[in-house]
Amino acid sequence: MRRLSTRILAHQLGILALTGLIGFVLFAFAQRTELDRSYEQRALAIAKSTAADPQIRQAMEDGGGSGDVVQTVAERIRRASGASYVVVLDLNGIRHSHPIPALIGEPVAEPIVVKDGRPHVGADQGATGRSANGKAPLHGPSGALVGEVSVGIPEHDVLGELWRELPTFGVYAAIATAIGAAAAYLLARRLKRTTFGLELEEIAGLLQDREAMLHGIREGVVAFAPDGRITVVNDEARRLLGLGAPLGSRLEEVLPDGRLRRTLDGTLTGADLSVLTDDHCLVVNRMPVTLHGRELGAVVTVRDRTELIGLLRELDSVRGLTNALRAQQHEFTNRMHTLAGLLDIGEHESAYEYAIETARSGQALTEAVRRNIGHPLMVGLIVAKTTVAAERGVRIVLTDDSALGDDPPHLRRLLTIVGNLLDNAIDATAGAPSGDGGRRILLTLTEGDELIVVRVADNGPGIAPGTAQSIFEDGWSTRPERGTARRGLGLALVHRLVQGHGGSITVSEGPGAVFTVALPQRDTAPPAYGALFTTALSMEGDLR
Repeated sequence: MRRLSTRILAHQLGILALTGLIGFVLFAFAQRTELDRSYEQRALAIAKSTAADPQIRQAMEDGGGSGDVVQTVAERIRRASGASYVVVLDLNGIRHSHPIPALIGEPVAEPIVVKDGRPHVGADQGATGRSANGKAPLHGPSGALVGEVSVGIPEHDVLGELWRELPTFGVYAAIATAIGAAAAYLLARRLKRTTFGLELEEIAGLLQDREAMLHGIREGVVAFAPDGRITVVNDEARRLLGLGAPLGSRLEEVLPDGRLRRTLDGTLTGADLSVLTDDHCLVVNRMPVTLHGRELGAVVTVRDRTELIGLLRELDSVRGLTNALRAQQHEFTNRMHTLAGLLDIGEHESAYEYAIETARSGQALTEAVRRNIGHPLMVGLIVAKTTVAAERGVRIVLTDDSALGDDPPHLRRLLTIVGNLLDNAIDATAGAPSGDGGRRILLTLTEGDELIVVRVADNGPGIAPGTAQSIFEDGWSTRPERGTARRGLGLALVHRLVQGHGGSITVSEGPGAVFTVALPQRDTAPPAYGALFTTALSMEGDLR
């Protein structure tokens, strides 16, 4: 099978040859028509010259009876002009001159057409053969119309002129065809480079495979041209990214500025970049595409990891709970050994007092939280976080001015916000040097008539100057990955939840970070994230 470029070149050469031949034939007909018109005008000029001859005018006004004057003058003009005939007719159609003397005095079959006083041209099939004909009115010296002069130029003169011109046009046509062939060859080579040498069948197969792959996989795929325009978007990418009909558009035309757009356009680099949208937790990878050293743009794959991230964080929470229970078990074992030792040595009164004191200390924390927090889920979250923090050498203190009712609005959001802010504070404080007051976190929850305010302050290293806004971006974290949990999602989720509810979140810069969240009392927006994802993030505090 011939290559694609060869087939295209052959077809183009065939088209050029066909169009050249058609053009040559059309030119020949057009030139023939033009030559006929030119020779007809030449015949008319000879006829007018003959009609202006004074001898002929006088003889014809006298009735043509002046011997051979008309024939003699007409033949002299015919031989001088190269015409096939110069015929002088009277108004009755009687010939007074003709190259064939036997026809002189004979009438013509056609009517006299110059009686209207105007010249006429056309083709004439006469006794001398086919000729280009011109007829001029003949006026006598008095000005009266006395006859007609008909002049013919033989057709072979017209054809001879045409055949002399056709070779020149043939050369032009050959040159044009050669130039077209060269252009077709260059175009075929360019097309071959553009298609990387692929044949039509291979291109069609690749297109079918691409369509099947794009719409069959469960990953979003977006392809970009070298100029940044979107060239390919499959159905999954439209669903995950919320794109409508973006083909041919640039990212800034279809997506607002943010981490998602900066990840897709390559501003943010790296593998498996996490991006939170209003509905999904996505993992994005961008790969530049080059072929034979040519930059062809980039391909971005988008994977939905909403459920997976939620499950991983839930698993990590369970592991945290397990570690906390192990530590509690160790502490409980120590207490049991102490109690058993007191009983062995007969200190029954001391053993009784120790048991009562241990039981009261376990309930003291819960009772202290219940005095300020009414809802049991929030109480459980704070107690669990306090226990986990204590195991890591961090003390969580619920401030005395905290006050949250039995049924606070948008509790689910509050659990997620408080749990993630406490986790962030525990991680930051646990690794910091212990000061005079020890590692401590102050938690404040207040419910007013219009706002619910959450304030988490720690005495850790704090937030570096200039990074107060960056910490709320997806994937931003100063700590390494911990277990199966993906870092950099908690604060981003808190920020989105607060912003989506119409609230505000601020953080102080410098040593000792202070996060302040203000949520309006009125619950105007439902949770924006997948149920499993949000539940897992909020349950992280309950499990611990």
